[in-house]
Amino acid sequence: MSDVKQNQSTERMTISGDLVPDAFLPWIDRHVAKLGLSRTIFSVSEEKIELDLSGPEELIDMMEMGCSLGPIEVWVEAIERHVLG
Repeated sequence: MSDVKQNQSTERMTISGDLVPDAFLPWIDRHVAKLGLSRTIFSVSEEKIELDLSGPEELIDMMEMGCSLGPIEVWVEAIERHVLG
């Protein structure tokens, strides 16, 4: 078994577009769980979702890629990320 240490990070992710929160939030929760990340949602609207994600940087990168594709009902225009702390 490998003891590779992954870089842990906490980042604020701001997703903007035509987001349909009723479809996108459960999708986000499923993918956060699959990737083993933790999340805190701060702001939700039809145009913007702001959340903090904690976990290995590589998995946060994967979450960003997944969110950019998102569920079929959602159109993501932009994702901004900022490292916290």
